[in-house]
Order: sequence, then structure tokens, then C-alpha cells
Amino acid sequence: MSGIIFFKTMHLDDIKAFYVERIGCTLWMDQGDCIILQHDNLLIGFCQREDVDKQGMITFYYETKEHVDRMYQIFSSTADGLPRDNPKYPIYHFFARDPENRILEFQYFYNLNT
Repeated sequence: MSGIIFFKTMHLDDIKAFYVERIGCTLWMDQGDCIILQHDNLLIGFCQREDVDKQGMITFYYETKEHVDRMYQIFSSTADGLPRDNPKYPIYHFFARDPENRILEFQYFYNLNT
């Protein structure tokens, strides 16, 4: 079973370009004023509206720490800091923001790949 998380956006074309070009999502479906993007098994929808949803966090999972490091190189100017270990969960991750200020997390799970 699958699902889609939708967000309201005021800048659909810019958001589409950001997630496709910088993060590597693909366009799964275009419904005109709504798009659905795919990143592996994650489906994220954005719909053109008069305001923006910024609550929550969009987390992108990667199979290696090196992939998280590559994403950090793309987002180093806007990241909250270097990628780091978080032993509580246990993950390796960093945070950044999208053009409408949504929180993005890029992470690797140690316990899934050891």
C-alpha cells in the first residue's frame, strides 16, 4: 500500500524545478495545478494555492553515508551544519530548507545497512 503527502505551494514551477533538479525526484504525475513527485518509494504532492504548507518535515533516505555527503555538497550553503551522527536513532543526517522554507532532512540509517 502506498500514500502521498500533499503540500500547498505558491510557486509550483519553482518547487517542481527544485525537487527535480536539486534533489533528484522524478515527476510521477502532472495534474495541472498539482504535481506528484517521486523519490524512490516516497510520493510528494504540491498543489498551487494562495498560501504555503510549511509544517512537518520531508525526509529523504539514502542507502549510504556517502550519498548523504553528496547531497550535503549540493545544499552546503543552506544546510544547518555538516552531516552528523545522531546515536539516539541511529542515523547520519543534516537538515536544509526548500525554496518555501519547508524543512528537509537527508539521512542514512545505520541499523538498516550494517
